[in-house]
Amino acid sequence: MALDGIVISSLVKEFNETLTGGKIAKIAQPENDELLLTIKNFRNQYRLLISAGASLPLIYFTGDNKPSPMTAPNFCMLLRKHIANGKILRIWQPGLERIIHFEIEHLNDLGDLCHKILTVEIMGKHSNIIFCDDNNKIIDSIKHVGIQMSSVREVLPGREYFIPHTQDKENPLTITEERFRETVLTKPLPLSKALYMTLTGISPLIAEEICHRASLESDQSANSFSDTEATHLYHTFSRLMEDVKNGNFTPTVVYDGREPLEFSALPLTLYQDKRVETFESISAVLENYYAMKNTITRIRQRSSDLRRIVNTALERNRKKYELQLRQLKDTEKREKFRVYGELINTYGYNLEPGAKKLEALNYYSNEMVTIPLDDTLTPQENAQKNFEKYNKMKRTFEALSTLTKETKEEIDHLESISTSLDIALSEEDLVEIKEELTEYGYIRRKGNAKRVKVTSKPFHYISSDGFHMYVGKNNFQNEELTFKFAVGNDWWFHAKGCPGSHVIVKTNGEELPDRTFEEAARLAAHYSQNKKADKVEIDYVEKKHVKKVAGAKPGFVIYHTNYSMVIGTDISDIQQIS
Repeated sequence: MALDGIVISSLVKEFNETLTGGKIAKIAQPENDELLLTIKNFRNQYRLLISAGASLPLIYFTGDNKPSPMTAPNFCMLLRKHIANGKILRIWQPGLERIIHFEIEHLNDLGDLCHKILTVEIMGKHSNIIFCDDNNKIIDSIKHVGIQMSSVREVLPGREYFIPHTQDKENPLTITEERFRETVLTKPLPLSKALYMTLTGISPLIAEEICHRASLESDQSANSFSDTEATHLYHTFSRLMEDVKNGNFTPTVVYDGREPLEFSALPLTLYQDKRVETFESISAVLENYYAMKNTITRIRQRSSDLRRIVNTALERNRKKYELQLRQLKDTEKREKFRVYGELINTYGYNLEPGAKKLEALNYYSNEMVTIPLDDTLTPQENAQKNFEKYNKMKRTFEALSTLTKETKEEIDHLESISTSLDIALSEEDLVEIKEELTEYGYIRRKGNAKRVKVTSKPFHYISSDGFHMYVGKNNFQNEELTFKFAVGNDWWFHAKGCPGSHVIVKTNGEELPDRTFEEAARLAAHYSQNKKADKVEIDYVEKKHVKKVAGAKPGFVIYHTNYSMVIGTDISDIQQIS
């Protein structure tokens, strides 16, 4: 989600607690639309990253020091001239706008005390960093906006700075119940949309959260609620706004499995079924959230070539498999021709020359059958012709039975690699998958290149009862876990009938509690091709009953005397070690 007015409010509180009274020690501009301010205060040093990027505008504390260009851009030089070594007097947010003002005190060239305002606007593609004097005149901005770009407001040196009121939204911090009813609850829009379209700084996520807390349907028309429901909605909304006014923030990130799904400065009751992590500061939330998002995005981009190879091979093999099955189905009638040949040999002695059919009793089924004949051939030749058809179909059946089995195994192998790509979270994971594709001929190994060294490790969880659980990320790791790491009395889990990870629970000779069985099964369900299903059937068995088939692909096993359970895929409550 984007930064809304509530997240900005949380940031302003954090900045006031740490930066007010601080001195701007360094000013850098690592990118065209990005500033990095180093501020010293209370014997501490803070790096404040401010980005006005159209795709991802951000402002938060960071521990990273990004490299700057050899020659500082003009805007950076201007800021250094005016506010280097300046003191931050005040930080504030107008209403619940996505805007932060920094009032900075500094000495000019004559030694006189001056005040400047550095304004950060986090407004999507319209985001900007604007530098003004104490009379609200724009000195410069990181992005210039002329009349040809915006008819609402020019952002150019010498122009007066103002906040454009293009949508005439209401201030949620001051709106009365009467005005709330007049503006929000008269719109013929879904309730959640009416909330974020009417109130400044309210994002679609927070609008959904308000509806959820009020137990009202977010997609129901805002003008259709009863008086009682309207009152309840306003009071729910007011309580949330009181938390914002009083600075009662709980910076949180919501995860879908290992992937960050949403972040917020307030608790999100909307996602009670997901794993939620709280942080000490909203800056930590933003830094962690976007770092993980960037990592996942980068891994997905870098895995796209591997995924394309896998998908191409899968499509080719699926088409081949369908064709083989159709051909195999055509051989099902082969026995009919063998019987025809036998019946012609048995009853064909009294056929008249030139007969086109033979009606005879099928002594296998005790039914009368009509056998078509070639009237140019003798009975013996007709019998031989049917035997030849039978033998040809029999040979085809035997060959196709082997081919379809091989093709199905290849499809299963490729699907397991596709599932491994879904699980991959690091460069090391991709290296191991690429090595498997190379080893099995889907990628050509260059020159005399040797097998790469793999440093990727399985996922490591610990159950509520203290048992260690390991999850293979790919076929090589599944093979290693099951046949080299696990011992006889350890337990093995896998999703039934679909590609997925091997899950090993180390027992150390102890009996597993039911809760550990269920948690291990949920891991197997989550790390399988069916992870998006509500329930997944899981097979589990002691490792000593799991066998590898000679010549089979890595990670492919057979097992008997197994148990099964049907279970969900949520693993948010299972503690992960690595």
